[in-house]
Formats: sequence, structure tokens, C-alpha cells
Amino acid sequence: MGQRTAIRSAVRQAGDYDLVELLRLRALLFDGLADSFFNSPSGDEGWLDTLAVVLREQLTADTVRVLVVDGDDGRLAACGIGAVEQRLPGPHLLNGRIGQVIGVVTDPAHRRRGHSRAIMAELLDWFREHEVARVDLYASAEGEPLYRDLGFIDHPDPSLYWRP
Repeated sequence: MGQRTAIRSAVRQAGDYDLVELLRLRALLFDGLADSFFNSPSGDEGWLDTLAVVLREQLTADTVRVLVVDGDDGRLAACGIGAVEQRLPGPHLLNGRIGQVIGVVTDPAHRRRGHSRAIMAELLDWFREHEVARVDLYASAEGEPLYRDLGFIDHPDPSLYWRP
């Protein structure tokens, strides 16, 4: 591992003007996760157009938080997205609110500077403000140590999924 550079990351809410850079970082995220979580990509880049439409809508949604850190090169250094989902309350989910970290990614040129940690700290504060009962995420092998350091643990429920 590289040496961590001690600088303070300035985290801010993303705006419409960040859209192109958000798309770039999301594409980097999926490139980095290829074959780890997903089947190999189809090569169809149409998902980026759909992502642009959805992200533009979600930038102002009350239940979504899109955070970024600016790089010193005029590009975004990192981004992280969180969402609050209202599910049905139950004995282990009293208010039914679940937080989901949708993705945190740092441009390779800006890694090891604390950007992901700063974004996660802001997202966790936001989740607390929204009184979520739990926060879920999927961690890459590279990101797992950070999340465990922030208090994330293995989920006790088995996870399955279905694709129509």
C-alpha cells in the first residue's frame, strides 16, 4: 500500500455542473469492479446516458445524497452516493428506514489522501440525520478495510438476488 497523504478533503454536495465528472467516476467504479461483483460488461455504453438522466434527477432528491471532492487538476477527485429507502417497519427495523451506500470511488490519481473516508463520514452523518435503522453497502476488497474501520460488519442475513 502507498503512503497516506495527510490533507483535509473538502466534501461538498454535487451539482448539475458535476454531471460529466460523476459519469466518469461511476464508469471508473464499474471498471474497477469488473468480474468482482458483476458479469463482464456487455460493451453497451448506453447505460451512461440512462445514468446521466437518473443522476440529474437524483441530485436534488431529498432521499439521495451525492457528495464529491474536487481535485487539484480541475476534475473531481472522488464521489460517493447514499440513499435512504423507506421499507416496512419490523421488529429489527423499527422505523423501516435503510441507508444504502450506492458507491464511493476515488480517481486513481487522487487515492490515499483520505477522500473516501471524508465522503463516508459525511454520508454517515447524513444517514444519522435521517434516522436510518441500518446502512448497507457492498465493499470491494480494496475498500473493505475502510468500511470495517468505520464500524461496518458482516450482514447476518443471507443475500440472494434474482434477475428477470
